[in-house]
Amino acid sequence: MDLTRTKSVDEILATGADLPDEEGGRLRRQLGPMDLMSFGIGIVIGTGIFTLTGVAAKNFAGPAVMLSFVLAGVVSLLAALCYAELASAVPTAGSAYTYAYATIGEIFAWIIGWDLVLEFALGAAVVARGWAAYLASLSHVVPTSLFGESAPVDVGAVLIVLVLGAVAWVGIRESKWLTNLLVVIKVLVCVFVIVVGAFYVKTANWHPFIPHSKAPEETTGGLTQPLWQAVAGVEPSIFGMAGVLSAAAIVFFSYTGFEAVANLGEETRRPQRDLPIGLLGTLAVCSVLYVGVSAVITGMVNYRDVDEGAPISEAFKSVGLGWGASLISLAAMCGLTSVILVDIVTMSRIGFAMARDGLLPPKLSRLHPRFGTPSVITGVTVAIIAVLAAFVPLADLAEMVSIGTLFAFAVVSLAVPILRRTRADLDRPFRTPLFPVLPIVSAVLCVALMANLAIETWLRFLIWLVIGFVVYFGYGVRSSRATRGGEVTARR
Repeated sequence: MDLTRTKSVDEILATGADLPDEEGGRLRRQLGPMDLMSFGIGIVIGTGIFTLTGVAAKNFAGPAVMLSFVLAGVVSLLAALCYAELASAVPTAGSAYTYAYATIGEIFAWIIGWDLVLEFALGAAVVARGWAAYLASLSHVVPTSLFGESAPVDVGAVLIVLVLGAVAWVGIRESKWLTNLLVVIKVLVCVFVIVVGAFYVKTANWHPFIPHSKAPEETTGGLTQPLWQAVAGVEPSIFGMAGVLSAAAIVFFSYTGFEAVANLGEETRRPQRDLPIGLLGTLAVCSVLYVGVSAVITGMVNYRDVDEGAPISEAFKSVGLGWGASLISLAAMCGLTSVILVDIVTMSRIGFAMARDGLLPPKLSRLHPRFGTPSVITGVTVAIIAVLAAFVPLADLAEMVSIGTLFAFAVVSLAVPILRRTRADLDRPFRTPLFPVLPIVSAVLCVALMANLAIETWLRFLIWLVIGFVVYFGYGVRSSRATRGGEVTARR
């Protein structure tokens, strides 16, 4: 049994064309470049900009959190350039999962798909709990016994997941409309924060830009220290360049999800042109907003006094702009809402692609006869996210979203040179520049940021992968379309 068998690109592009909708046919093409950018911005601008800015600045990087956002953005940009080439050449559902299947083999594709399921399910559940907490803080009428982290069962998180799950179930067009509206609101508020907050910036708060390195006040050894420090035998430290790098690994969570754009390739009207625009446009807009907001916040408030839970709204309150703080809190809810919706849409498309290939039960790839959406896998996705959001306090697991994304980015970066060698004849409307240096540098930087995450995060990630191997060898390897006679190409 060849676990590294690959699907030919021709077969991937033809997949679903000969299948009726009830057996996992093709999705409907209804999206343009601005819609793709809206989905990308909708998932990227959320938890990161409204919460992680405070955590990273106060505990790791100080004002240099701006540099951390730049570093994380550069890594994301390099990965996006690799995504853009593969997405324009292989515009189908599944994103990194599909690219891995076409280049390095089925078992690696399964690992990536399983990894992305973790990323988007966990990310949506974390954000749903944050949404419920914001709602509880905005209104005294909302009971904290049912909404927020103190609730035994977070009913608010479950409700928002079910409502947005219904929107995703009805159709990509309806999801597009709601996402576009929410994105306009939160982008305007981010611009408001930068423009208004700039009048209250005190440049003295930016000095020193990179605070001197020091040992953390609390013990961070053992499983809580970054992997590279444990391997190198370096004493744990915060601030300095080590703190900037640690903050970059943390705020990388802010950029996770832009690859959701690549998952919509099968629903894009002109994917060869529109997917690169959607991917690169998303990162350009989000990077500018992230750096601008972090600059304003650390300029308005000394980094030692930045609030970790709601850094933007609390900074505005500190200068007497309470009305602005309320507006920002409402925008945060809009931002978190769009993140949950795009997470649900993306996770269902990944599951749809895996089920259509037989690695998951084929019934999960059935399309709704009226709406043309993968309704079965969407329902399963919503149920999983709702359970996680209701019962599991996921704050300590947020780093797992970053490690899963970085792992996927590294694989996509390596897939570009592999596919250039195995399918030199493939039409590539967009080509990654500075080839082959850029894809290699992208993969190396992804691994470097992964090394800045805690050992316990690595252990949890490995446990999830072991569970994935059990599912693959127990079901997927025997049930895939390749095993049942589908076309595959022997690994070269």
